[in-house]
Amino acid sequence: MKILIGYVPLESPLGIPLLSQNRQFQWFSRPTYVYPMVPASAATLLKTRGHDVLWLDGIAEELTQEEFDRRFLAFQPDLFLLETKTPVVKRTWQKVDHLKTLLPHCRIVLCGDHATALPEESLRSCKADFILRGGDYDFALDELVRWMSQNGGPDADPNEPAHAPLPCGFAWHGPDGAIRDSGNFCNRRHSLADLPEIDRELTQWQLYSRKNGNFRKTPGTYTMVARDCWWGKCTFCSWTTLYPEWRFRTPTQLLDEIGHLIERYRVREIFDDSGCFPAGAWLREFCEGMVARGYHRKVTLGCNMIPGALDAELYKAMAKAGFRFVLFGLESAQSETLARINKCPAAREIEQSMKLAREAGLLPHVTCMIGYPWETAEDARRTIALTRKLFDQGYIATLQGTIVIPYPGTPLFRECKANGWLRTEDWDRYDMREPIMRCPVPDEELMALVRKLYESFLTPRFVLRQLLSIRSWNDLLFLGKAALRVAGHLLDFHAAKRPRQKKPAPTEKRSS
Repeated sequence: MKILIGYVPLESPLGIPLLSQNRQFQWFSRPTYVYPMVPASAATLLKTRGHDVLWLDGIAEELTQEEFDRRFLAFQPDLFLLETKTPVVKRTWQKVDHLKTLLPHCRIVLCGDHATALPEESLRSCKADFILRGGDYDFALDELVRWMSQNGGPDADPNEPAHAPLPCGFAWHGPDGAIRDSGNFCNRRHSLADLPEIDRELTQWQLYSRKNGNFRKTPGTYTMVARDCWWGKCTFCSWTTLYPEWRFRTPTQLLDEIGHLIERYRVREIFDDSGCFPAGAWLREFCEGMVARGYHRKVTLGCNMIPGALDAELYKAMAKAGFRFVLFGLESAQSETLARINKCPAAREIEQSMKLAREAGLLPHVTCMIGYPWETAEDARRTIALTRKLFDQGYIATLQGTIVIPYPGTPLFRECKANGWLRTEDWDRYDMREPIMRCPVPDEELMALVRKLYESFLTPRFVLRQLLSIRSWNDLLFLGKAALRVAGHLLDFHAAKRPRQKKPAPTEKRSS
């Protein structure tokens, strides 16, 4: 079977869509491309099954719609796995209809957290053949393709009584137009340990190896040893709808993968994008393996981690193993807010965790959000005061600030619906460039507070430390790029004057 996996171009005056491998969507003013690990795993798994697989990322390759169409038609896929998210779902629907016009026989499978949360909406809004419900795109697509092969090939009809039932994890149109659903994908049947190592050539890893702010050294790449976060209860996180159960591969498997990345591709930096990197005995074994194999001298590591989850000994073990960039979710300085969004209780130890991580030699990065319906402007200013203090004390190195967005399928979205907090359900507007929830802070002041978050590093002691830390041309380039990213974010959150495209441009519907 000929299988296409990738992303359609999403041209917009708003910027570059940060769609792949992202729990929360933004348009970026500067190109930033993140390696989509689970789609890449799906492509690899299906190739090992003997299928003809093409990877086509119209966003990372910066293709026009015409260029994408030419390659789409040249390949003549039987099936196309296409990921989408809330702020671009309406654009995606139009792209699906356009591609179905070009190649009616191609079965299009939509996936992602928005499609998982609202499968009927996408089926009613476009000509997609299936909605994949859940985050295991690799295992689920493999089951769908096997079902097709056993029931007559790509044109197999899921409504045909003589055919075996469609596996769990899909929604589709019944013969009467009604929507049928086999439920969310059951990931209990599958172990991540059974997946083949990602085929980096097939999935064009170089596209994501340089234009990425996480990498101080390039080429860099991603791994994803777990799906997704061992806490997995934060009410705002869209990926809780995709990965309701925590699963992970062994330390040895990740070590082997890192070894291959060093030897085959001369990778200099690796970020593991599991929602939270495994802790405890698993982490200790992994760190000892990095040192024993000598990988700590050849590659720099980064990961996501929950504040308060590690002690000083484990932070030191991480630094010795080659970790540098560690991302922590701070979210808010308000204890009430952390409780309301069901943040892990240990995460309230943010200042002590950053201190321990920094003293071990790591460079903590924190993420913060502004615009909670129950927070006042003074509450938000306390978060800004905390980040400024952390920068000034040298406990954090970088920061990301955003507006809280309640994605469909999350507990926060359900809470918003119950309390009447939503201003709109126009999905185009769920892109973090404006508040979507009603809150006590006026919009312009809210945007200004996000900008203040980004400016909180401007303390004399922090700036002096950054200047004194420059040891090489590479360090200077990294700081220069970081300054440009901050400037871009300040523009992104400039008082609601950003362009708003009500409808996709007519050129996006060209058929040839």
